[in-house]
Amino acid sequence: MPTNFTVVPVEAQGEERDLAERDAWRREEEEDNRDRGSGDGISRESSPFINNAEMDRGNVYEGKNMALFEEEMDSNPMVSSLLNKLANYTNVTQGVVEHEADEDSKRKEVKVPRMGTFIGVYLPCLQNILGVILFLRLTWIVGTAGVLESFIIVFMCCACTMLTAISMSAIATNGVVPAGGSYYMISRSLGPEFGGAVGLCFYLGTTFAGAMYILGTIEILLTYISPSAAIFKAEEAGEEAEAMLNNMRVYGTCIIILMAIVVFVGVKYVNKLALVFLACVILSIIAIYAGVIKTAIDPPDFPICLLGNRTLSTRSFDTCAKFTEKNNETKTTNLWLLFCNSSLPNAMCDDYFSLNNVTEIQGIPGILSGVLIDNLWSTYSEKGSIVEKKNQPSVSGSEDAKFGGRPYVFTDIMTYFTVLVGIYFPSVTGIMAGSNRSGDLKDAQKSIPTGTILAISTTSFIYLSCIVLFGACIEGVVLRDKFGEAVNGNLVVGTLAWPSPWVIVIGSFFSTCGAGLQSLTGAPRLLQAIARDGIVPFIQVFGHGKANGEPTWALLLTAAICEIGILIASLDSVAPILSMFFLMCYMFVNLACAVQTLLRTPNWRPRFKYYHWTLSFLGMSLCLALMFICSWYYALIAMLIAGCIYKYIEYRGAEKEWGDGIRGLSLNAARYALLRVEDGPPHTKNWRPQLLVLLNLDCEQLVKHPRLLSFTSQLKAGKGLTIVGSVLQGTYLDKCIETQKAEENVKALMGVEKTKGFCQIVVSPSFRDGISHLIQSAGLGGMKHNTVLMAWPQSWKQTENHFSWKNFVDTVRETTAAQQALLVAKNIDLFPTNQERFTEGNIDVWWIVHDGGMLMLLPFLLRQHKVWRKCKMRIFTVAQMDDNSIQMKKDLQMFLYHLRLNAEVEVVEMFENDISAFTYEKTLMMEQRSQMLKQMQLSKNEREREIQSITDESRGSVRRKSCSSPQSIGQDVQALLNNDYEKEEAQLIHDRNTASRSAPAVKASVAAAMPEKVQMTWTKEKFVAEKHKNKDTNVSGFKDIFNMKPNQSNVRRMHTAVKLNGVVLNKSQHAQLVLLNMPGPPKSRKGDENYMEFLEVLTEGLDRVLLVRGSGREVITIYS
Repeated sequence: MPTNFTVVPVEAQGEERDLAERDAWRREEEEDNRDRGSGDGISRESSPFINNAEMDRGNVYEGKNMALFEEEMDSNPMVSSLLNKLANYTNVTQGVVEHEADEDSKRKEVKVPRMGTFIGVYLPCLQNILGVILFLRLTWIVGTAGVLESFIIVFMCCACTMLTAISMSAIATNGVVPAGGSYYMISRSLGPEFGGAVGLCFYLGTTFAGAMYILGTIEILLTYISPSAAIFKAEEAGEEAEAMLNNMRVYGTCIIILMAIVVFVGVKYVNKLALVFLACVILSIIAIYAGVIKTAIDPPDFPICLLGNRTLSTRSFDTCAKFTEKNNETKTTNLWLLFCNSSLPNAMCDDYFSLNNVTEIQGIPGILSGVLIDNLWSTYSEKGSIVEKKNQPSVSGSEDAKFGGRPYVFTDIMTYFTVLVGIYFPSVTGIMAGSNRSGDLKDAQKSIPTGTILAISTTSFIYLSCIVLFGACIEGVVLRDKFGEAVNGNLVVGTLAWPSPWVIVIGSFFSTCGAGLQSLTGAPRLLQAIARDGIVPFIQVFGHGKANGEPTWALLLTAAICEIGILIASLDSVAPILSMFFLMCYMFVNLACAVQTLLRTPNWRPRFKYYHWTLSFLGMSLCLALMFICSWYYALIAMLIAGCIYKYIEYRGAEKEWGDGIRGLSLNAARYALLRVEDGPPHTKNWRPQLLVLLNLDCEQLVKHPRLLSFTSQLKAGKGLTIVGSVLQGTYLDKCIETQKAEENVKALMGVEKTKGFCQIVVSPSFRDGISHLIQSAGLGGMKHNTVLMAWPQSWKQTENHFSWKNFVDTVRETTAAQQALLVAKNIDLFPTNQERFTEGNIDVWWIVHDGGMLMLLPFLLRQHKVWRKCKMRIFTVAQMDDNSIQMKKDLQMFLYHLRLNAEVEVVEMFENDISAFTYEKTLMMEQRSQMLKQMQLSKNEREREIQSITDESRGSVRRKSCSSPQSIGQDVQALLNNDYEKEEAQLIHDRNTASRSAPAVKASVAAAMPEKVQMTWTKEKFVAEKHKNKDTNVSGFKDIFNMKPNQSNVRRMHTAVKLNGVVLNKSQHAQLVLLNMPGPPKSRKGDENYMEFLEVLTEGLDRVLLVRGSGREVITIYS
């Protein structure tokens, strides 16, 4: 659709011209709008503010003042447009989908959030923090640990949550936090691995919290509201606890099914009832404070029956006395029958019952009674112990250790400080309720810190004050009576409340019900957020739900995990489990804040300023300490679960780049390590091959020899540095797309071959220059390669092969100049894959010259891999005429012994003998070919005109030469001319022309040196003269070729190659791999093509060969 522009003419008389310009401009814009892209053809990153397809282009191109920038406007909008969009930007879309650019199509518009700090953060945090532990366990904790130690427990836990809230506030105000809350903060701060691991732990903690709340609901129902509703009854004394656990399992399963149905059908009703549940909590707390005030004026009447100093349960009797007076007649009570074998006064009774009196004391003596002094210190006990009053006189009797059937108040678990910490900590969780609602807040950056810290301060005051008030108002034996058996089965904290204990009972019942529903509502959404992020593949199915987005599958999994907690059936056993998961989550929130602060990343600009890395570090340390204080084995299990999830995401999870702090930490650590490494070269003991692997790509940017990467992974086994490089010929602007494709292909192959390293693709006008750049500049600082690995150019004689013999020889020279080792794998396609296994065979090392010990080290490294593990290592060395073979073998065995290498040793004797005719003829043929091709300095058109005449003259020369030369030489030369002439001549002419095109200066100098070859106009006379001139030159040149004698140095080199090849074939023809010293290229470039022939002859007939050229330094040592 064309875009309308408003052009304001500068002068009135220029209106017609402006109209014409506007029409032309509009037509151009119509074409641009159909195919709009950035100027360089590279796609830009999509974001809410940049490259927005819905941008009104008319506003962007208003006027011609910005015409200079108009081609970039589609990717870089004007500042005015950006500011306008920022002003209209309210908040991210609510839901579980994160606000990443590639998820734009999945979002829907929602209404503008309107909640403030009080409703949106403070009250939800208050509701989640105050809960079941406050009503059911806090009095028991105070009675068991004493006021002082209870104060320490609560202070530690509240300090932990306060420090975590400070860190969370810094993270939450450092940008927009959408749904997902803590998971989003951790994953975007510490990366997907930590985010997924801690997110799943937080999910498990929330799920087990739901189980804990449901168990608390059942405990209130069956213990304090309707004990007769129990399905399982205790048939014998001592079976009450087991019957209670079975009741909780049955009722818990029913309640969780009911709650799951409620959440599935109408989650909106759960949210609407949240304020009702919160009102129950607040009213209950107010009732407690009112009851404390009333005890100062009129303490309530809750008598406690004691036998000696032992607390008695009043469930089984009604009168706290041994005898009663009725109608002037003394009768025994029901209590008597519980300790004696009959109701008669002279009946046989329990020894302790007979020796001690029954007394009554007030369970709630009041805040002014001074009972606080008695409750200051701890009273820990074993499981099954009787709750006893301190400083109460008693006489111990001779009785059995078992008290079965006696109406005492017993402890149900063994108590000590760390157990109480684990049970109490869930009562301070829930601090992230505000951050989880960040999408609903009017100003999340202000509301989250203020509301969360105020909520923690309020609840901390409530908990700490309750500890002191409970200890000052309630008798110690009542505090330690977990289920209120001594106060007629009343809730202990309810006995203190005013106006009635039922206020606390009903309030706590609805509070725990609401908390359980909230957990079953929030946990599935957290799991759905993690699943839709796609970082944990095996839970992606839980990202789906109903059409309205409700997480159906996640709700089913949450209910199933919650059922596990229900089957445990003990609130005291479930509480430490969820403590572990919450503590781990809080620990990583603190870690995230500390890492971001210490790294000082540019994007770390939180609006909340009252934080410091030391506070975050202290919070993290406190969380870790509390984990092991609560339960060291639960802590290890939770860390193991998180570690397994972390490694799974790292291994199988989707790669996400979220700009996380761990990546920044890795970069800082890498920078520090690189600066340390660059201090000097590594010691010989630390030396290992750091590889630069040179790959050759085909026209489709695919790797020609994948086995080279297989061999790399076998050699490196994931250790040290590996850089996989390749060169594309051309210019980067033209080849940028091919470069990206090549890099993707190479990285994909590296993943398949399990080659851990880096990929570097270089674009260069010359293939040779590109290789040189890689050798010089690959790596960074001290992490540079010291070894180059490449494949032998099998088709080095073919013209179309870019990696020609010239490039190969120059690469050998440059690695030597750079003091780098060189490994050349010949017949690389025959090398084994990573899936193959050699069950037998040898790795043969032919140690001809010492070049630092590379030949010794490489087989050792290869045999660490499963492919080569069962191969034996054999070392061959060559003895000359004057060498003592026996002594050489002993010395070599001793050397290997000191190197701690196991290998067979063999010394091969190579005696001097005459050069064979075969060697002489092979050398002569090689030199004649080289000399002949050097003289072929014709252009492409000249070669086409003269090829036939040159061939005829060559055959005539061969016939004349064959009359006076040995028959074998004549035949070899004839075969050379017939078979290889056209191919070799074409190769040299092609190389010369290519070099001329890539080097204009050289081309100009050649043209200046041969001005007679520049013909602007061809006449018949000039053509005939030029033809005869070239013919005469070539004929005379060929006469010189066939009259030449081979160079003696080349003859000796060929003799060595032929002789050594025969020895290697004799010993190692069937070896799985042959490692051989690679001779260096000649100092003069004139013999480069001969060098390739020498290497070809040297390795002829061998399947797998690794030519090794050392770097000039020792890489292996005998010292420790």
